[in-house]
Amino acid sequence: MVADILVAAVALLHVYILVLEMFLWTTPRAMKAFGMTREFAEQTKALAGNQGLYNGFLAAGLIWSLVAADPVGFQAKVFFLVCVAVAGLYGAATASRKILFVQTVPAVVTLAAVLIGR
Repeated sequence: MVADILVAAVALLHVYILVLEMFLWTTPRAMKAFGMTREFAEQTKALAGNQGLYNGFLAAGLIWSLVAADPVGFQAKVFFLVCVAVAGLYGAATASRKILFVQTVPAVVTLAAVLIGR
């Protein structure tokens, strides 16, 4: 049950990121969250929307993993949490080290909970 709550939290985080990147990219909230100027936000709006869509796919996979029966549910949790962790590692290496703590650490902790709960 704890693992499922953590999976849901990671999914909700990615829904939030989707909203920031797809719909709120040029707002003060998103510009502050991503450390951008208005000019940069305007120039990268289409790219951010694409990124947001991918975050939505991660969230959708995690939500699916919560409703799918095992063994598929378990397998989907592991797969999508690993995807989130890898995406976070790449983001931390290429964009901002903060991503490591916002995305990768929660995914790895949740993955550990899922594996322990198995």
